[in-house]
Amino acid sequence: MKTERAISIATRGSALALAQANAILDQCRKAFPKLSFELNIVKTTGDKFQTASLALEGQSLPKGLFTKELEVALLEGKADLAVHSLKDLPTELPAGLELGAVAKRADARDVLVYRDANFVKSRTNHKDAGPQLPGDAVVASSSTRRRAQLLMHNPGIKIIEIRGNVLTRMIKLAENPELDATVLALAGITRLNFRITPEGRMVGDEVPDGLLAVILETEVMLPCVGQGAIGIEVRTGDARTGAICEQLNHIETLQCVTAERAFLAAMGGGCQSPVAAYAENIANQLWMRAISFANGPVRRSDAKRPLTEAVQLGQQIAAELRR
Repeated sequence: MKTERAISIATRGSALALAQANAILDQCRKAFPKLSFELNIVKTTGDKFQTASLALEGQSLPKGLFTKELEVALLEGKADLAVHSLKDLPTELPAGLELGAVAKRADARDVLVYRDANFVKSRTNHKDAGPQLPGDAVVASSSTRRRAQLLMHNPGIKIIEIRGNVLTRMIKLAENPELDATVLALAGITRLNFRITPEGRMVGDEVPDGLLAVILETEVMLPCVGQGAIGIEVRTGDARTGAICEQLNHIETLQCVTAERAFLAAMGGGCQSPVAAYAENIANQLWMRAISFANGPVRRSDAKRPLTEAVQLGQQIAAELRR
């Protein structure tokens, strides 16, 4: 009797990518105990250029830096599912591929990580005011979205580039006295089993001693499109992986990120564009907030639409911000 081959799950080799892929692998094995699954680690262009700046002022960035090689593996039949941080997955996918499922979203907020206990001061009691940073503060971030929002709340600070994975960035912060802080995604921190104690300390395996952290509310730092969500990309029309994706898909998360990705597509941007959007299910309606620094002064918009109109919601808000 011929044994059916294992279903190959492609992923990047970074610690965070592996943590996400293993979470999907566990879900697959629980939902389909009679099927065999295996991980297929693929090195992407983005992994090869982690030390290079991905945010070059005045230049458009190549799309799919962390996804292209995974997609090639899918198209060549060397993998059956590709696991992505959804924020890295372009809104336009290659012919023959589709977003098959989106796993339940983790906390989409960002975290300001810093060393000095006196560094961050509460500006007011309003959560949309943001933390007050010293005027000469140096914050490391390669995200144009984070950069723009940090400067909006603290115009005098200096932002410098930083590359590397979550732990690498924390180590760079701890070991470089010229750096005061960096900003990381809470979802990534959590998936790597790092945590913030009630006293505000960052702890976890290999986390440098003395790092502190404060969670930035979405009113202060709106997340990038898809932040906190895991996307599963598959070949279009593949019945075998289609059945698997039905079990992996979290409908509420899918509705939210569909609106966000429609917004990003309509804005004509990629994951490094100076825009942000975050959709939530509020009383069975999609409510999305968005912000853009793309064309002159900051512009904001928000709107609500039925859950079935996620794409229209994203396109509506993009149209408002592009006027």
